[in-house]
Amino acid sequence: MQYRKLGRSGLKVSEISLGSWMTYGGYVENERAVRSIEQAYDLGINFFDTANVYERGEAEKLIGQVLGRYPRESYVLATKVFGIMGDGPNDRGLSRKHITEQCHASLKRLGTDYVDLYYCHRYDPETPLDETLRALDDLVTQGKVLYIGVSEWTAAQMVEALGIAERYLLDRIIVNQPIYNLFNRYIEKEVIPTGTSKGISQVVFSPLAQGLLTGKYRLGEAVPADSRAASKNWGEERINEKKLRQVEQLTAIAAELSIQVSQLALAWVLRQENVASALVGASRPEQVTENAAASGITLSSEVLQRIEAVLEA
Repeated sequence: MQYRKLGRSGLKVSEISLGSWMTYGGYVENERAVRSIEQAYDLGINFFDTANVYERGEAEKLIGQVLGRYPRESYVLATKVFGIMGDGPNDRGLSRKHITEQCHASLKRLGTDYVDLYYCHRYDPETPLDETLRALDDLVTQGKVLYIGVSEWTAAQMVEALGIAERYLLDRIIVNQPIYNLFNRYIEKEVIPTGTSKGISQVVFSPLAQGLLTGKYRLGEAVPADSRAASKNWGEERINEKKLRQVEQLTAIAAELSIQVSQLALAWVLRQENVASALVGASRPEQVTENAAASGITLSSEVLQRIEAVLEA
């Protein structure tokens, strides 16, 4: 496993990280979830991601129970705040009240005194940005949060946050967590250039397009009954004939390199220096092993051109 610095900080995270969205504490049985986390740790993955809203705290509990067996300094733990956690008007968003209460609740569920990285899960237009940043800065000062980040913020929103942090000497964001994969490249236009110039890394989620880039879905075959696509009824928007044909072509390119198409897709994401880590999910430890092997794979310019030709066809 190889490691990259997170933004302009000194923190190093594994190129492949393990997430818990739609999996742990939910549709993946606990035994397989536990073995997947253990396998990730054994393979050198030191970056684990969860959120308070994932199964309303159950994912945090499971992640905390498993990681609690290891030395706290040996891994980087991230969780998030923003989503709906109750029926009250203040049980959501990025107000000082919600951030403070949810940080304490997350720490309790995770069974730890601090989280390494605390994300604003989305942008909150209803809360002044300086209020949000001051609340996060207070948590950093208290030692409950070491670094702060955001998820799916625009380039303009991140630049505004950096300006406020500089003006009031507040802790600055060092990472953004956007979606990024071969089929969704919107961050290449503004987000990555902004991150590169401002010292904000990207930790990208859904780098395998929620399983589409693993090759498990094939033309003319039914969606596997135990897949997330079957359980969530994705529909034609995510799995259609054009994309399946493209995956077939990408699989052929991967075979020539003696790697899996999933590893090709992850290596393609990691070709971006501004991407610090590719965040994967796993319902079985075998998937963790396959994904972790993508770390360190370098794709030649010729291979990258061939991939681009497949995507543009």
